[in-house]
This record gives sequence, C-alpha cells and structure tokens, in this order.
Amino acid sequence: MLSGSSLIWIGALLLGLKASLTRASDFQHHGYEEMVSALFAVQSECPYITRIYSIGHSVEGRHLYVLEFSDNPGIHEALEPEFKYIGNMHGNEVLGRELLIYLAQFLCEEYRAGNERITHLIHDTRIHILPSMNPDGYEVAARQGPEFNGYLVGRGNAKEVDLNRNFPDLNALMYYYEKHNGQNHHLPLPDNWELQVELETLAVIKWMQNYNFVLSANLHGGAVVANYPFDKSREPRIRGKTSNSATPDEKIFKKLAKTYSYGHSWMHKGWNCGDYFDEGITNGASWYSLSKGMQDFNYLHTNCFEITLELSCDKFPPATALASEWLANREALVSYMEQVHHGIKGMVYDENNNPISNAVISVAGINHDITSGTDGDYFRLLLPGTYTVTASALGYQPFTKTVTVGPAEAVQLDFYLKVQPKGTNLNVKAYPNKKGSPTAKSPPTNLGPR
Repeated sequence: MLSGSSLIWIGALLLGLKASLTRASDFQHHGYEEMVSALFAVQSECPYITRIYSIGHSVEGRHLYVLEFSDNPGIHEALEPEFKYIGNMHGNEVLGRELLIYLAQFLCEEYRAGNERITHLIHDTRIHILPSMNPDGYEVAARQGPEFNGYLVGRGNAKEVDLNRNFPDLNALMYYYEKHNGQNHHLPLPDNWELQVELETLAVIKWMQNYNFVLSANLHGGAVVANYPFDKSREPRIRGKTSNSATPDEKIFKKLAKTYSYGHSWMHKGWNCGDYFDEGITNGASWYSLSKGMQDFNYLHTNCFEITLELSCDKFPPATALASEWLANREALVSYMEQVHHGIKGMVYDENNNPISNAVISVAGINHDITSGTDGDYFRLLLPGTYTVTASALGYQPFTKTVTVGPAEAVQLDFYLKVQPKGTNLNVKAYPNKKGSPTAKSPPTNLGPR
C-alpha cells in the first residue's frame, strides 16, 4: 500500500504541480499562535507577492488576520478581480482553517518554483485568505481535541453566538422587493445594525464593504457538499418539507458549486456522511432553511458571489487525516479561484475618460445588478452565451451593448456614459434606501453543519 506522502507526490505529478511538497508528517493542527506564525512565515518566504493585515479582533482580542496574494500587495489594480476564502467560521469546524494555511504555503511554494498556472493566478487576481473567522471558538474546541470534540463545543464565538446566524437578515427584504419591483442588489442595512452583530461579524462586514470582492467561498465541516444561495427559504417553514430558493443567478451558482465538487476527489460522487447530494451540490434552502447566513448576505449587500463548502464528515478530523484531505481539496481550491475570471468585466467612464463609481450594470433576463467599484471597474460573472448589458448612473444617459461570452477568460466590455441633458427624466435605475421595510420573523435556529 502506498504511504500518504507517496500519494501526495503522485497527485502532484497528475496535476502538473512541481514545487517541493510538505511531507505527510508535517501536517498538523494549528492553534492561534501557530496559525499566526505560519502566516507570517509565508509572508517572509514570499514578501513581494504577499501582505498580512488584520480586519479586526475577536471577542477575546485575537486578530482576524488575512493573508493577501497579489503581484502588487495592498493595491487594487483596475480590472483585477478580488477573491476571498474564509475558514473556521464555526470554531469546531477546523478542516477549512488548516486547508487555507496549506493553500497559502502552497501558493508561495508554487510561485517560487515557477508554476505557470499559479503565477498567472497571482498576477491576475488579488486573493485574500482569512483562515479563521472564529479563533476564540477554535481554542475552546481544540482544548477537547479531535477525539472528544462534540457537535457544538466551540461552534460559536466566545459569547457562544453562532456567527453564521448573525448577519443582518436581508432575505426577507429581498423577497418583499421581488413582489413589489424593488431593489435587487446592495440592499440597505437596518438601523443600528452594528450594535446587533458580534465583533467578528462586524469585522467581516466592514471588510466586505471596503473591498469589491467578486467571488468567495466559506469553508465549513460536518458534511461534504458545495452549498449555494439562497440559504433562506422563500416559503414558510413546514416540518419535514424543504423547497429550493433560487437566486436570479441560479445557473452560475450551480456552475461554481460543481467546479468545486468535481475538483474535489469525492464530493461530486454524492454519497457522503450518510447523505446524498446529486453531483455533490445543493441549494441551501433545499437542504434546510437558514436565516442571517453569510453567503446570502454577500449576494444581497455586495457584488460578491459566495458559496459554502462543507468539506468533512468529521468537524475536527485527526491530524493523521489532514494530508489526504489536503490532496483531496487542493485542485478544487485552485480551480474555484480561477472561476473569478469568467463572464464580463470592464470600465465605466464619462465622456472625459473619468471613471464612474457606483454605476449599475444590468444584464437583461437576470434580475440582479452589480455596481462598479471606486476605480470605475466592474466584474459580472456569467456563463457562456450572448447577453444584453446596460450601464447606468445617476446624472448620465444609460448605454446598452450586446456581448457574447465564451468559456475562456472574461470578455472586457467598457462603457462611456454621456451626461444626462438638463430637463430630461431618463429611466435610470436608482433605488431609495427604504426605512422600515417589512421583515419576516426568523425561523428557529437550525444547528446543522452550516
């Protein structure tokens, strides 16, 4: 029988990866100090393509460190998409935390070894890796260890709050707007929302607001499946019955989920952990309805498309399983990042070539708009096909173009908007922030893997 390290070398040969690889014996769980040391070691090894920054603190004062990969760390380059991975949102679901540490080490090693695929990815993408959103919960779970870890011990933060039930509930507002032709993107947050969320949640929301993320994944454990929005059901909860709650981007979300499931060694086979998910993917609400989750919040409040990845039956797998889990997930982690480069992207300018931020990009037939960033660039994930795309902004005349998207990298589609003539009332999309809009009561908290 082949050893774990032999399997890793064979997997590397099959995937065309040529950097020196960590031995199976080097795979271990990382406590907070070890995790921070590992991140700073990567930054030291690859100083010209990495940056470490903190987005805030946990309840117990631990930094929420992010490791960034880019050919220009710390700088957003126009037309270069922003991507993020988040792990360990539930403190006792630890595989994602370890995989993201290994991913950071791997990206650095492969870049230094001259791997063209990884070099291209880092040069053309700004990648942000947050290995642990809940370092306090992890420490509680780790004290019990893999052998005795319970289903809930360490799941929440230091105040025992489930962070994936802690984001502002924008689904209820979205479902109301769907029936009343209201806003379909960047939904407003409720008054005093900052006082209603935990420190870790607050830090992540501020992070989302400060970076124009295009694509994201949130790594969990307790099942093996790629879960996509919406998590919250449109229909009232009925015991024993679930229903699919599709976003307007259902097709692209399925494609994103399948990218991960088929890149994974066995997720796509469907039968995992005693459950069956066709092709290893599921709509969140079709599995079970979840309120105030992070992936729905990304889609409804920002430009970012996020899915939730359930990566292990065992929430806290033993260290002996980490090498094989890394090998099972490595290709999927890289392939998923590459999906940020599909669809269309471009610049929105005025007649004097000045970039226009906050311009609305609408795609006919898909009732979900996105907006241009502060540099005037936008990114719209789309499947191959022909689309009618309109750019609009307050004070300017809308402009519409037709574009054909292929299976390769994103097509660049720029817009030049003319100033709206005085005295005209053009049909430009602009949505008021409706205060006091109806909200629905949240269903009882569900403590499933997500």
